[in-house]
Formats: sequence, structure tokens, C-alpha cells
Amino acid sequence: MNISNQTIPEENVAEFFRILGQPMRVQILLTIGQGEACVCHLEAYLGLRQAAISQHLMVLRDAGLVITNRDGRNIFYRLAMPELLKVVHQAAKIIGILPGELERSTAQPVFPCSCPHCNPDKSEGLDCSHLSVVS
Repeated sequence: MNISNQTIPEENVAEFFRILGQPMRVQILLTIGQGEACVCHLEAYLGLRQAAISQHLMVLRDAGLVITNRDGRNIFYRLAMPELLKVVHQAAKIIGILPGELERSTAQPVFPCSCPHCNPDKSEGLDCSHLSVVS
């Protein structure tokens, strides 16, 4: 599914907001907006279960909002359009959320991430692919 497949513009916009209508998806977008991340990285930063993260990533990917980059056996996710963060921040501003409040939940990892991006010295032998959505 890609958001722009709808024929009526209003349906496209409504579908876009429906996809962003889950708090976990907003958290994922905010986290990968800081730089590409694998599922184990998202687990560490958001403190959420792998299965739930993978399901939300699949929806975001099917909508064309995130794209993947394979690095060996690891799959990393990044925003397809960096402008998505501007939309999220503008929506937050409209409803009275102060600048920086959104990033508080994604600023520090809940537990250490062992992915090659977070621990380049330990990248040999680590495999986060079992935590990632198959591309």
C-alpha cells in the first residue's frame, strides 16, 4: 500500500493521518528521524517489544514512509522523506506541545543496543536480522 494510490486527494490525506494515528508509529518516526536504526536499536530506545515494532514498521514501510537499507545481515530503517518530522513537529506545535517534548522519550536508550551502528567494535558476530521485518 502506498498512500498516493488513492484517487481522491482528501482520501490520501486521511490515510496519511490514519497511518500516523498510532503513538508507537510517531515514536518510531521520531527515533529513525535522528538516523537510521535497526529493530534492536528501536527496542533499546523505545523499550518496546520487537514484534510490535516490526508490525508498525511494516505498516510504515508499506505506506512508503520508511525505507530499508541492508548492511550484511542487518536491516536498517530510515525516513523515506525527512519532511515527515516537520509534519509531526508542526502537529505537536498546533496542539500545544512545546519544542523538545517529543524527543524526550527517544533521547536515551532504555537498555544498551548491540547493533553494529551503536557498537561498531562489536559488529562481528552480531546479528540483529532476527529482529527485523523481512524486506
